[in-house]
Amino acid sequence: MPTHDITTLDDIKLLVNTFYDKVQQDPLIGPVFNDKIRDRWPEHLEKMYRFWQTILLEVHTYSGSPFPPHKHLPVEKEHFNRWMEIFTATVDHLFAGAIADEAKLRAFNMAEMFFYKIDYFRNMHNKE
Repeated sequence: MPTHDITTLDDIKLLVNTFYDKVQQDPLIGPVFNDKIRDRWPEHLEKMYRFWQTILLEVHTYSGSPFPPHKHLPVEKEHFNRWMEIFTATVDHLFAGAIADEAKLRAFNMAEMFFYKIDYFRNMHNKE
């Protein structure tokens, strides 16, 4: 059982690396990520370190808008559910504490928002 919370950039890197290792191997969401990211995994991981460091540790190293790259992904609700399942299991396996709980809450809210926005854009495009 984990005994420490997410408190450093090294913790963020451990979380991100462990999570995306699992994502890349997952039969449902792995192909979506691998097809989109291809050989740019190091760049993507660096961006995710900065994103989560900004969100969880309030060290403002990320700037940008996280949604646009996801806008046209071929994903459905089950993809977001699986993403969240892997993320939650990864956090729970590695960390315990208020920031770990915050990470899961932020991830859940982001997954919900991204799904609804993707669905909205998809439906708007289909009406044109």
